[in-house]
Amino acid sequence: MKIVGIIPARYGSTRFEGKPLVDICGKSMIQRVYEQAYKAIDKVYVATDDQRIYDAVVAFGGNAVMTSSDHSTGSNRCLEASNSIQSDYNHDIVINIQGDEPLLDPENLKVLSGLFSDINVEFATLIKAIEPNTILASGKGVHVIKNKKNEAIYFSRSVIPHLRGARQEEWASLHQFYHHIGVYGYTVAALTEFSALSSSVLEDSEMLEQNRWIENGGRIKLAVVKDEGLAIDTPEDLEKVIKHIQQ
Repeated sequence: MKIVGIIPARYGSTRFEGKPLVDICGKSMIQRVYEQAYKAIDKVYVATDDQRIYDAVVAFGGNAVMTSSDHSTGSNRCLEASNSIQSDYNHDIVINIQGDEPLLDPENLKVLSGLFSDINVEFATLIKAIEPNTILASGKGVHVIKNKKNEAIYFSRSVIPHLRGARQEEWASLHQFYHHIGVYGYTVAALTEFSALSSSVLEDSEMLEQNRWIENGGRIKLAVVKDEGLAIDTPEDLEKVIKHIQQ
């Protein structure tokens, strides 16, 4: 079983344009993500549609591949990159790594990769248990519910499940809730099938592409990890990460 890590990276962003190249204590964000991923996966590539990002990755000694600017999702970009890479590095599994998490924990990637030791796993992702003293609120992260086989039932931007008859501020102490961590693994065959599917009702409702796979009858294997990371979506998030690294 050969695994490749692919980091989709776009220059354009409505909230933070050019963030893959932003400086974080002497290194670009994309370099920090790449170096963290490389601690867990032997072969890592950045998939981008921007020459500036491509050149920056090559400059620090990383692997990069140019992809189309027409992709609407990171998964589709990963598939194009995977197809381009196959001739140089024949692989069975693709790990889709978020390009805006410079504090990425390599152990999370090892856990995710390890799920594919089960030949029945086609699609996998990570979740984190929410602490009992947490005040839950919809719109803060993505929530997921799972079955007894540790497979996802549904992903939502709302808090799920709803606990009828209890005040929401008490929910976390009454039930184990989970946040989704947005890193994915797929077999090449599953990624190919997933990318060919039309967007689904539940995907469009939540703007969460993983619901497309579930709505079409697919299974997503889950593993619980402790570290949720910190994604950089805004300049304010960047300041938090810089402060963390400096400390």
